[in-house]
Amino acid sequence: MHRHHRAAVLTATVLAGTLLAAGCSSSSGGKKSEQGGAAASAGKATTPRMTVAMVTHAAPGDTFWDLIRKGAAAAAAKDNIKLVYSSDPNAGNQANLVQNAIDQKVDGIALTAAKPDAMKAVVAKAKAAGIPVVGFNSGLDNWKQLGMLEYFGQDENIAGQAFGQRLNQLGAKHALCVIQEQGQVALEARCAGLKKGFKGKTDTLYVNGTDMPSVKSTLTAKLQQDSSVDQVVTLGAPFALTAVQSVSDAGSKAKVATFDLNKDLVTAVQQGKVEFAVDQQPYLQGYLAVDALWLYRTNGNFSGGGTAPVLTGPAFVTKDNVDTVARFAAKGTR
Repeated sequence: MHRHHRAAVLTATVLAGTLLAAGCSSSSGGKKSEQGGAAASAGKATTPRMTVAMVTHAAPGDTFWDLIRKGAAAAAAKDNIKLVYSSDPNAGNQANLVQNAIDQKVDGIALTAAKPDAMKAVVAKAKAAGIPVVGFNSGLDNWKQLGMLEYFGQDENIAGQAFGQRLNQLGAKHALCVIQEQGQVALEARCAGLKKGFKGKTDTLYVNGTDMPSVKSTLTAKLQQDSSVDQVVTLGAPFALTAVQSVSDAGSKAKVATFDLNKDLVTAVQQGKVEFAVDQQPYLQGYLAVDALWLYRTNGNFSGGGTAPVLTGPAFVTKDNVDTVARFAAKGTR
């Protein structure tokens, strides 16, 4: 327990330095604007009704996006916004959904740029039509060159490094980073960061995230084939829960830790089945992205001054602090 506690303190110290270097002022600036906006509207906006389109790369059935949508809906309700949500994991289809929003002459667009090249032309079209676009969740390295106003999310590479440093403290030697969608920039950045921060050996395993039985069998086969893997790193809560089953099926001694949370994952951390999770706070991402468009339209505000991203993570959830998070997870907001 003592060793685990020391790891938490070290990681927190590293993160504190990292977040300061990344520009905490941008986060606090966004918060001030948000509080000012809330005060001006006395809790519920009386500004004219706005329509905001939120377009993500969510795959059907991925519970992570429910949290994004709940945050977005909360901001929309407060800001007198009609929220139109759509998603498609195929980048070309997602771009078409953004085009639909432009054709409908919405007042603002919030989108994820998991495949930035596919979004380039359509973001330019939105700008030409006078529609402000903010990015969130995916595309931290690309939002400015794509011409978006602001960005809300986690620096996935830094989060990956912090993850790796935590594994060093826990004594892991051979990690397997499981990527559920090849070429998705946020996921690739997590594994790249992990490799940088982790002193042991890191292997990458690509799986088909839209087919969970296939994820389970691919991972089980890999663990059976290589018994030196002592740490499985997954990039989403459902995959962590599946990985726990794969470890058991393979007769492996590997531990499981993950990026992202859901209700069941919180329970798994409480039970010790999953060591820890890195929470990028998706509810907060959805909320801030929608609220930012309202602030821009009604008061010309830019969180991060239009130059720095607003960081929503990484927040580590461990057995030590999971009970606090569990209260919110039970409501479906963490």
